[in-house]
Amino acid sequence: MAVPRVLLLLSVRPEPVSFAQSVCGLLGAGPNPGPWPTHCSLKRGQLILSDRPFPEASARLPIQRPPFCPFAALALQPLAPEATLPTNRGVDLGVAVLVQSSDQTVLLTRRTRTLRVSPNLWVPPGGHVELDEELLDGALRELWEESGLQLPKDQFSWVPLGLWEAQIQPNPGEVNALMWLGPDVAAAVAATENGTETAALLPQDLPPSVPAIELEEDGGARPVVLPMSTLLQTTPTTAEDIERVSTGTKFALRLWLQHLGR
Repeated sequence: MAVPRVLLLLSVRPEPVSFAQSVCGLLGAGPNPGPWPTHCSLKRGQLILSDRPFPEASARLPIQRPPFCPFAALALQPLAPEATLPTNRGVDLGVAVLVQSSDQTVLLTRRTRTLRVSPNLWVPPGGHVELDEELLDGALRELWEESGLQLPKDQFSWVPLGLWEAQIQPNPGEVNALMWLGPDVAAAVAATENGTETAALLPQDLPPSVPAIELEEDGGARPVVLPMSTLLQTTPTTAEDIERVSTGTKFALRLWLQHLGR
């Protein structure tokens, strides 16, 4: 088994989480998506989580999972006798970066249509944290690789906002568009919960569209207009790759808006 990246402090010492287990479930979460407050230690290349305080904990953050989390469902329904799940695979560690500009907008990127995992989703820049890499270093590296933005460490401030349990990894071959989302539109997007009717609760003065930049295969870029309806799209009941903002991104936007006091 590879070096464990996500560990839980369930007893005296941290224990690695198996790929086939729900992290939220092991932390005592019920069947709901959450969020639940979690104590965590952001160690180099590893994340240690606990449902109670411990000496090395450096933050207390909310953790959430999507309502369609497959491993949460497995906890409620036993596997068929012939079904097998990997037991020698741990949970990987990734990071997503909500870059806030001086005029309080945040950067989102759209994953390309050709990706095998989560194509066509609007997400923050991010990806895997390398082994022995600090969380912030991994975030800055992924931001530079995907968007070309290079932020010197002494020219910005940062704060961890929350944790999301999912399976996803996103570079120019993976991102084909980006946009800066203002707080008002972000609030509307964050309010669109999957499986619920939220249209009546949304502000009536939302713009009909949002400007974005679409990357072209020859390395160029062109401005495009993204309909507001695309950003308010919820997860389809079928397996269609409908362009939309991911569920985890909505959770991150809600945390960012809380941080702004909006």
